[in-house]
Amino acid sequence: MATVSPATTGGTAPGIDPTHRSGSKAAGLAFAPVAADIAEAERIFDSTLAPHRGPFGPLIEHLKHYRGKRLRPALLLLTAKAVGKIAPAHHTLAAAMEMIHTATLVHDDVLDEADMRRHAPTVNSGWGNKVSILLGDMLFTHAFHLTSTVDGRACQITGEVTNRVCAGELRQVTERGNLELTEADYFAIIDGKTAALTECCGRLGALYAGASEDVAAKLGNYGRSLGLAFQIADDLLDLVGTEDAAGKTLGTDLEQQKLTLPVIHCLNRLAPTESAKLRDAIRTNAEGLGVRVLQALEKTQSIAFAKRRAEELARAAKQELECLPRNECRAILEAIAEWSIRREK
Repeated sequence: MATVSPATTGGTAPGIDPTHRSGSKAAGLAFAPVAADIAEAERIFDSTLAPHRGPFGPLIEHLKHYRGKRLRPALLLLTAKAVGKIAPAHHTLAAAMEMIHTATLVHDDVLDEADMRRHAPTVNSGWGNKVSILLGDMLFTHAFHLTSTVDGRACQITGEVTNRVCAGELRQVTERGNLELTEADYFAIIDGKTAALTECCGRLGALYAGASEDVAAKLGNYGRSLGLAFQIADDLLDLVGTEDAAGKTLGTDLEQQKLTLPVIHCLNRLAPTESAKLRDAIRTNAEGLGVRVLQALEKTQSIAFAKRRAEELARAAKQELECLPRNECRAILEAIAEWSIRREK
């Protein structure tokens, strides 16, 4: 793997606060105002897949390893409660959003040839790629069926966001090996593959709580900026994190010649000769690539640059929350924006 760990560099991941343990809070205490609602969304998720437990019991059971922080259901439910009341439709939509997210993770592990996800073997490592692809497809179709039980508008919005997610993933795959990728290209990719779904959660939560189109758009913008910041942080972890902390296979971006923000910035800041040599090293997956990339990132201060961009996006996300009254749910949404760029996994 081309990842560079703190053990290799003698320090912690640059730009990531090692003392900030928000994962457990994000999954529990911080979501306390909507904890019962998350549990109801979980019940709907489980009951939707219950008929498949007979023929595919171990496979369905294994999906629990893909369901971590429940961030997307929490976003949908927190935005709903921040503007009004949570309705039964929110529980159904939250379950559907988690199904779409889980489907993308199952498919991502196939694309990345990953062996580990949240400290457990991936579906593809245990059952193979064909089963993984079909399982992801089944999750997608169940998500669409769930939204159809709400109304046509929910179906349309979900269909639009899923199109964006798939287009983002497809663009990322087709851009592999493009070592001239620009920052604009990178943001177009992550806007689809990650930010589209968090944007959708903010918008749906508000709309089905009776918010105006303007407020729903602002909360959608909050989710979009949050998703972009989250993905930049994720890409930093792939370069300088540890698999033990992250709980998943790291180093896949460089290994598969997928350029992310810090590497793009680095290549553009190096002298032309140095940049060409580093591109050649990435293209051939040269020996010691991880250390060479880290040294170049430090020379060009590209880790710090990417961290600043993530922080700017987190601030932009919080700014969109000015449309909300000051209440507990708004405070949690603000805290989530901060957590998204300081997490270790």
